[in-house]
Amino acid sequence: MRKRTGVVAIVAAVGLLSLTACTSISTQPDEAGLTYNAGPISDTAFDTCVGPGNRDWDGPGDQHYTYPFGQRTFAFGGDEGLDGAAISVVTSDNVTMSVSGVTTFALNTDCKTLQQFHERIGIKFQAWMEDGQTTDGWRDMLNIYLKQPLEKAMDAVSKKYGYKALYSDPAVKEKWEDEIVTLASTFIKDQSGSDYFCQPGYAGAGPCGNAVLTLQSPVPPENIRAALTAEQEAVAQNNAQKQKNETVRTELESIRELVKVLGPEAYVLYKAIQDGKVSVVPVPAGSGINVNPPAPK
Repeated sequence: MRKRTGVVAIVAAVGLLSLTACTSISTQPDEAGLTYNAGPISDTAFDTCVGPGNRDWDGPGDQHYTYPFGQRTFAFGGDEGLDGAAISVVTSDNVTMSVSGVTTFALNTDCKTLQQFHERIGIKFQAWMEDGQTTDGWRDMLNIYLKQPLEKAMDAVSKKYGYKALYSDPAVKEKWEDEIVTLASTFIKDQSGSDYFCQPGYAGAGPCGNAVLTLQSPVPPENIRAALTAEQEAVAQNNAQKQKNETVRTELESIRELVKVLGPEAYVLYKAIQDGKVSVVPVPAGSGINVNPPAPK
């Protein structure tokens, strides 16, 4: 009889523990969640996905993970506070250039895909959100699965172009960027193993699409930039001198035409009058006025 009472007491205690130790997951509108059964008497196993802006109650010991939902960015460059450092590329003429940019994407939160992402990648990096914020684990994961494929694509494409064209020709830069976007999309999927990173605004329905990449013009080292500036200044000066020479040639041609018409001596007088070196006093014909030139000093 005492044994039965003891069993009843244990069952009641377990029941009370179950009621008082429930767990819950609450997602914000920009979060998507995963729930895993992990109670004291069960193996850890996937349970369900939790959509944005929802709350779900579970048993004691269950585990919950949240990930970003909707548009996200990964910015890289030389400024502090960005997600990653600038990417270095080598051109066809063996110049190392620095590239800054931003990748805009959405995590694929289709339930099966999100579960697969969490179990293959998220757990390894502890990339889930904490207190509504992304963590160092999330940024480390992006450096591996976004930035490294971008570096590979940029380096492959940049080897086809010279540094001057990439730095100063907008048409070449646009073509270079388009080629990188196409190649990077393939490399990102290959690196992660699936379509985990989608086009901005992806909400789990329809084709995933590709993340959007925006790149700044590659920047060569300071010494090369200074040399390019000097070269451009020399070109500008040369063009200015060419314009001056053309002006002089036009003026000489005008003088030749005047000399043909006036004669050399008359042209000299004409030029002196034009420059204000000779004063002209009009004398009416038949006035009887004689004008003598001043005596030489």
